[in-house]
Amino acid sequence: MTRLPFPAASHTSGSLSRAAGFFPLIGLLVAAGALGLNKILSGHVDRELVALVILVYLVVITGGLHEDGLADAADGFGGGWTKEQILAIMRDSRIGSYGAIAITLSLLARYLLLSHLPTHSFSAYLIASHVLCRWTTLPLSFFLHPARAEDGQGAQVAQRISMAALVFGTLFTLFVCYWALRNSSWIPAAATVGVTLLSGLYYRSQIGGVTGDCYGATNQLTEIAVYFCGVLAG
Repeated sequence: MTRLPFPAASHTSGSLSRAAGFFPLIGLLVAAGALGLNKILSGHVDRELVALVILVYLVVITGGLHEDGLADAADGFGGGWTKEQILAIMRDSRIGSYGAIAITLSLLARYLLLSHLPTHSFSAYLIASHVLCRWTTLPLSFFLHPARAEDGQGAQVAQRISMAALVFGTLFTLFVCYWALRNSSWIPAAATVGVTLLSGLYYRSQIGGVTGDCYGATNQLTEIAVYFCGVLAG
């Protein structure tokens, strides 16, 4: 889920689904790098520049993985009329107008929201957002079928998440959010559940399940929603 170099490990069928319970932990590690940049830059440059640097870091560290998913999902759901058309458009590596618009709005929204997050709660909401947005893959995978049964990231994870992984990931996510935000942690948590539920219902109604691009799209929407909660709270 990142571009960080890591020692080679054997990959077998089911490896990704067994690792999914640790996705929120990856979010915490990604957020830690962003917090380091914030600490280094704060007090020396304007908040807008801090937000820009952190946003660039987030895109680079993940290789644009979730942005790519958002773009493909926007193209698919925006341009397709049937399940077959939607999935075919999603598989196309080229970005269409819907995808370009989605990426632009996502980057703009995150830049503005990061710029306006209160300084006293900036770190807390940054941590919560990246743990929560990666948690969304767990319930989507546990409750929904893969839209493509034969291949793709959705087929490797959807309906293959164990109850133990879902519970572990959820408890870890709730613990980190409470540690970061204390009694106000329920607000971004509720927003995350809402985004996950609504997007999951939409995916099921349109394509009968989820794909890897759906995970990326929900991830991005959740990150934006949590930042928005922080701005409202501030």
